[in-house]
Amino acid sequence: MMSEEEKEKLHKLEDVKTKLFSKSYKSLQIKRSGIFSRKHYDVPDTWAEDGQKEALAQKIFLKTSLFKKFFIFSLCFFGLAVAFAAYILLSGGNTVSNENINIAVLGNTFTAGGEELPLQIEITNKNAAPLELADLVVEYPKGSGSDSSQETERLRDSLGTIPAGHIRTDNFKVTLFGEQGSIKPIKISLEYRVEGSNAIFIKDKDYPVSISSAPINLSVDAPDTATPNQNITLKVKATLNATRVTPGLLLKADYPPGFQFKSASPSPSIGNNLWDLGDLSPGADRQIAINGVMVGVEDGEEKTFHFFAGSKSDSDKTVVGVVFNSLGHLVLIKRPFIEARLFVNGVYQNEYASDSKANITGEIQWTNNLPTTLNDVIITAKLSGNALDRRKITTPNGFYNSSNDTIIWDKNSDNGFVQVESGSSSTVSFSVFPLPLFTSGGLIADPTINVDVSISGKQPIEGNAVNSLSDSESKTIKIISDVGLAAKALYYSGAFVNTGPIPAKSEQETTYTVVWSVSNTANNISNVKVSSTLPPLVRFVGPVSPEGEDLKYNPSTKEIVWNIGTVPKGTGITGGDKEVSFQIAFTPSFSQVDTVPTIINDAILTGHDDFANVDVRVNKTSLTTKLSSDPDFPVGGERVVE
Repeated sequence: MMSEEEKEKLHKLEDVKTKLFSKSYKSLQIKRSGIFSRKHYDVPDTWAEDGQKEALAQKIFLKTSLFKKFFIFSLCFFGLAVAFAAYILLSGGNTVSNENINIAVLGNTFTAGGEELPLQIEITNKNAAPLELADLVVEYPKGSGSDSSQETERLRDSLGTIPAGHIRTDNFKVTLFGEQGSIKPIKISLEYRVEGSNAIFIKDKDYPVSISSAPINLSVDAPDTATPNQNITLKVKATLNATRVTPGLLLKADYPPGFQFKSASPSPSIGNNLWDLGDLSPGADRQIAINGVMVGVEDGEEKTFHFFAGSKSDSDKTVVGVVFNSLGHLVLIKRPFIEARLFVNGVYQNEYASDSKANITGEIQWTNNLPTTLNDVIITAKLSGNALDRRKITTPNGFYNSSNDTIIWDKNSDNGFVQVESGSSSTVSFSVFPLPLFTSGGLIADPTINVDVSISGKQPIEGNAVNSLSDSESKTIKIISDVGLAAKALYYSGAFVNTGPIPAKSEQETTYTVVWSVSNTANNISNVKVSSTLPPLVRFVGPVSPEGEDLKYNPSTKEIVWNIGTVPKGTGITGGDKEVSFQIAFTPSFSQVDTVPTIINDAILTGHDDFANVDVRVNKTSLTTKLSSDPDFPVGGERVVE
């Protein structure tokens, strides 16, 4: 028989089973407070009574009620904030709007380039609040260009505080540049602050102005077409259109690819494309003629020359700082109907540099570019120049007329010139030789040989009529100056007293004086230097004569360098030599007994011929113990003895 206590426990177990398997039973879920911490609950070993259940439900209700109160309070606060903001916005209060600021400009919408344009600017504040720390800023382009990246001029004036409902007026003067009819933008900005804020607000207004006339008028007189490898002349005219003197004006030319500058009148101030026009008075003008040739261009190409006029830059007086006007000129390249191209020693270029002792060969390649036949073709080569030796002109298939120094190729010298078919081409040649640059008659300065080639022919047209066609080309041959370098070694003479045995003895030191001298004929030679090195067992002693000469020795490389600079034309011929002396010491070895050793290696002169525009180089062989230039040197004294 079960006791009462056992019966009660069994009854509780049955009650638990009933609740567990009941569909309406809701289990109690335990929530963790976090990942790393765990909240522990005291679990009774018996089921709570009804009073305990009610206490737990009331506790949960209190927590939920507190959260609802906080949420309702937040919603009320947000609603009040929105209502306050709407009130401030709708009532106008102390707010400021750009829509209530008006910028009006009183002035002409056109002006002459380079002339002052007065502007009166009115600022109207229609806001209910003042505009504090107001600044008026006016910006406009300095030059005549149309791109937005060009440099601008900025003017600023302080207006202070503009009260509500007030008008503030300010005056400015601006100077605009540009081509006639161009539009120049003026940007007007009002910068201001409002009470209680450090932010800067900006109100903008654009004011376009038309340029009625340019301060400088540019015009170009040049052909609209040009043939390849032919001379072309461009005449540029700059006229001051302003009503007052404009100082420090520059004219710059930008050449297209393929244009080879030859000369200009007047000569450029800097390089080959910049002219200083000086100070121009109203109505005054400057004219410049530019000569050049189009090389490396093809038929049908378009080449544009650009010209700019303006004032000097404040930072660099050789640069156009503010462009007043610009102009472009388009040239169309057209292949001639009949052409002749002159090659000098196989090279096709406008200027050619040749050695004074070399034969010069000219080859004329000619072509009939017409779709029809040409008759009676004549090619002429006119020779001239102060370096032309008229006695040494030869041509294998032409006729040289010495009375006018002209070589002619025509039907009398070649039957092929009677009739030339379409597309036919051939060559004719000749050779010339330059005169000696220095003779009893004197020195030839800037020696030159000029060759002017022309070709002509007749194109049959309707009936017995003919159309005469021609083409021409010119070449300049510049003769390179004869630069001389002499080197000698001395013992008994020269600028220094030498010591040691002659002949030189093994393991005993003997000093020598080395003399370098430079001469030059026709053209100035710049950046001239002479260099050499010392062989083993030779050392640099050090004295240099004259003392002012720039001669240096590098002990690590054993190199001796004489920096001369410029050697003028006529040096050592019509004027004195350029000369330097220095001393070296030689201690022979036993292995050099009965030999003639080298005491200084080859000397090399380098420089630049400024007229022929080429680098020059002269080599002088090494010097040995055989002192041929010393008059007191004994016979047999060159061999080392023991």
